[in-house]
Amino acid sequence: MKQGTFEIKDTFYLNGEPFQIISGGLHYFRVVPDYWKDRLEKLKALGCNTVETYIPWNLHEKEKGEYDFTGILDIKKFVLLAQELGLYVILRPSPYICAEWEFGGLPYWLLKDENMHLRCTYEPYMKHVAEYYQRLFLELVPLQITKGGPVILMQIENEYGYYGEDSTYLEWLKAQMIENGCEVPLVTSDGPWGDAFTFGKIDGVLQTGNFGSKSEEHFAFMKAQIGNKPLMCMEFWVGWFDAWGAAHDTGDLEKCLEDLEYILKHGHLNIYMFHGGTNFGYMNGANYYDNLLPDVTSYDYDALLTEDGRVTAKYIEFQKKILEHVGKPIGEIPDTMTSVAYGKIPCTKTADLLENLENLSQPVFSNVTKSMEQLGQGYGYTLYRSHLNPKSTLDKIRLKKANDRAKIYQNQKELITLYDRELLEEHEIAGSKGGILDILMENMGRVNFSWVMEEQRKGIDGCVLLNGRIHYGWEIYTLPLDNIEQIDYTKEAKQGLPGFFKFEFDIQEIGDTFLDFTGWGKGVAFVNGHNIGRYWEIGPQKRLYIPGPFLCKGSNEIVLFETEGKSNKWISLEKYAKLS
Repeated sequence: MKQGTFEIKDTFYLNGEPFQIISGGLHYFRVVPDYWKDRLEKLKALGCNTVETYIPWNLHEKEKGEYDFTGILDIKKFVLLAQELGLYVILRPSPYICAEWEFGGLPYWLLKDENMHLRCTYEPYMKHVAEYYQRLFLELVPLQITKGGPVILMQIENEYGYYGEDSTYLEWLKAQMIENGCEVPLVTSDGPWGDAFTFGKIDGVLQTGNFGSKSEEHFAFMKAQIGNKPLMCMEFWVGWFDAWGAAHDTGDLEKCLEDLEYILKHGHLNIYMFHGGTNFGYMNGANYYDNLLPDVTSYDYDALLTEDGRVTAKYIEFQKKILEHVGKPIGEIPDTMTSVAYGKIPCTKTADLLENLENLSQPVFSNVTKSMEQLGQGYGYTLYRSHLNPKSTLDKIRLKKANDRAKIYQNQKELITLYDRELLEEHEIAGSKGGILDILMENMGRVNFSWVMEEQRKGIDGCVLLNGRIHYGWEIYTLPLDNIEQIDYTKEAKQGLPGFFKFEFDIQEIGDTFLDFTGWGKGVAFVNGHNIGRYWEIGPQKRLYIPGPFLCKGSNEIVLFETEGKSNKWISLEKYAKLS
């Protein structure tokens, strides 16, 4: 491909000509590759000339030194597809991405270091970043416009002004990117107000702003700070994300369009999100202010496209506004997606978790409890089992340094469920003498924002206090549930206890569908081996998205891992999402 140039002066210049960036956010790792082209074509039909994406370190290096750039993680394929469709690309390859993503994109194994400090000049952290960049940039360097690719900008760090004041770290990141072959201009993105903008600054790097309203006010602030440079909203928030237990978040379309018009007239923008997609598996993030707020599986974001890629009224209104500014649409809106309501599917088999531990995990024997990270486990559940003194009645329990949710059983009878700050307190329970104590810990998603990130070791990182005394002697089972084909369904699930529920069905037509989990409590769902994410009866998400490519003609299976022991005789597969 022909090499080109992209420069930052008073505005952006593409191959020597002024260029206005009109971009949309689309995360390749939240959309199955089969649908990348559909989403990118809809982005282009909106009137956009650029697509933006984060790059999640925790997926590309799931375990230290083990890299993956295949399938849904094939960043090169995604970028070249965008180029094929005539789009330019903004990459955000910083170690930390936020993005309402598990641990802000940082890999869990960083927390194996008991002294770990994140996003600063802590040498072990910097060494991991340097080694990751050496591998990552082998993928990215050929994709730059200077090499004939479509990548015109890359971002250093992400909203660092909210997090810290280590300018040496930011300068080091910049140097790392350049040393590893970054040739396109570099940017930062921060809130355009006060210290957030000040502490995110890096000399010689364009500052961009993230905001969803008050565009005129924010651009005025930015111009006073950066002078005669292009004004860009790197994240024009057109909606917001949802947390479990809260109402579904929707934006004010009329005000949003007013801000869109102002930005188009006075600067450059990236619509966040153009299409949100899905937090498949255990990849939802969480926030923590006064209490834990884990994000739902859907990253619908009230975006211009729905979670399953359908055009919304917001898309149509945005398209009108953009086309008023730039002229005719580049292409027709594709209409290639198929949605199917397969209806009710009865449960065919069940299995008890506590009777299947040995099938799913090899126990670690330890005198003291250990965190998930110490056990080499990133995500999912961990079960701590111990034998109790037959002469002592279990009256009180307390977990020290435990995150995020615990279900506690004695002799396969539930004693108590503890969540978030309840884990900090001692609780009186109606226990009995002796027998087996089981504590099922769930990682609800590591916090992706703020200083709390350094306190995100999951499971039980401290100890268990029984009747005020530290209890010793544990069998620990790691349960990422990436091997559910090993479940023995002859050991049936018991009412009120965690278990697995299998649903088998045949289909001839393949399309997108949504798993309605009405009547179920809490857990995760697997479709033909794909972990499609968490469900929880408290909402606002009431159905889980199943992309058509996860299904096949003929026989299919769905497995629910239900932690509350609350089951129904069936599930249903419906045509549309349900958020309330």
